[in-house]
Amino acid sequence: MGSSTPRDELAELLTRPALEVGPRLLGSVFRVGDVAVRLTEVEAYHGQGQDPGSHAHRGRTPRTESMFAEGGTLYVYLSYGIHRCVNIVCGPEGWASGLLLRAGEVVEGVDVARSRRPSARSDAELAKGPGRLGSALGIGLDDDGSRLGDGRSSLELPVAPIGQVLTGPRVGVSGRAGTDEFPWRFTLAGEPSVSTWRPAVRRG
Repeated sequence: MGSSTPRDELAELLTRPALEVGPRLLGSVFRVGDVAVRLTEVEAYHGQGQDPGSHAHRGRTPRTESMFAEGGTLYVYLSYGIHRCVNIVCGPEGWASGLLLRAGEVVEGVDVARSRRPSARSDAELAKGPGRLGSALGIGLDDDGSRLGDGRSSLELPVAPIGQVLTGPRVGVSGRAGTDEFPWRFTLAGEPSVSTWRPAVRRG
């Protein structure tokens, strides 16, 4: 997929706020092992105490410890006890902001991704949604706290214009944090891998 992004350039970008980094990650190629995904959808989550939709909103916990690491760290968590979702931490150490990788197009290792996602009806569905993306990439909870470029994951920024970037409410986030007041979901226009927006469902 071409030459990798220089480590210094990537590190400098990931020290910036998630809202600034989010659009820059669209079109990037995120690789874990043998599978690479071109990112088409990400969601920004602000730092501690500033975003009611963030896992770090109420402070540091054992689950969210990786969110408080320096930019470029991976934060992996289980959604509904099943889906492994991966975030890239942004900002300085202790800030606890990041970007949820919501969707993308598998551009390398398609056969491997298909073996992990046999229920996908098309290649566009292999990584359509954060849980599916995590499964296609083979993300595990042992990837939580790892750093881009230091292990089996890497990120290559786009070198050419990527097309129109759209913004909108975050998917599945409850309360006002999932409304137009927080247009912190960034997507590439016209991409079939982008997930469908739906409001959060309150569960008892």
